[in-house]
Amino acid sequence: MSDIEPMLERGADEVDGAAVSLERATRLYGKFAALRDVTLDIPAGSSVVLLGENGAGKSTLLKVISGLQALSFGKVKVFGEAPGDQRGRIATMNHASMLYDELTGLENLSFFARLHWGEASTDEVRAKAASALEAVGLSAELPRRVGEYSQGMRQRASLARVLLTEPELLLLDEPFSNLDVASAHSMIDRLLAYVAEPGSDGRVRTLMLTTHQAELAKPLAKTTIILRGGRVAERVEAGAQ
Repeated sequence: MSDIEPMLERGADEVDGAAVSLERATRLYGKFAALRDVTLDIPAGSSVVLLGENGAGKSTLLKVISGLQALSFGKVKVFGEAPGDQRGRIATMNHASMLYDELTGLENLSFFARLHWGEASTDEVRAKAASALEAVGLSAELPRRVGEYSQGMRQRASLARVLLTEPELLLLDEPFSNLDVASAHSMIDRLLAYVAEPGSDGRVRTLMLTTHQAELAKPLAKTTIILRGGRVAERVEAGAQ
């Protein structure tokens, strides 16, 4: 295979190092524009904090990037392709935990691990699930069902769910909600470690998260993007004057 063939397979944006690219992205809900003409490039390996008031377009932007919502106008690419073609490389944590209340944490994550690694043995699936839970400070042996979890425990289990598959692009919508200060800092440390380590295939990881707690998320903010009225109002790189 020639040097140019892998580039053609991966797509121009991925070759250029862009995890996410948006071109004049607009998302309408009736007459309301949640996103307005957003043009944005997020290099692979970035750690991005999205700030803005309620209704600024933060959650909509993440949903568009994840492929959960389509644009009304414009273009969005993830690793050079449509988001729907890159689902195996993306994980999203929204306000809903996406966990089954009647199952334990280990049963939940074992189920998701089985969906992702269909060929893995039962022991391998359980080991991956247990490791993901332990990484966020939850015991894999806890017999309590998720429906009996506190809100903070549910939030940590939801993070374990999205980290389980080692995604290259991690999209988190208000991940610190319902967490006490100690738990929030523990989550930040886990995310810092996650984005600092390349995946098993050697590829870098990219993080984008929304929050109303800018000071709390500051350690993660290599790039800060402020949205107002569905537009990018400001972009600040860490260390910029």
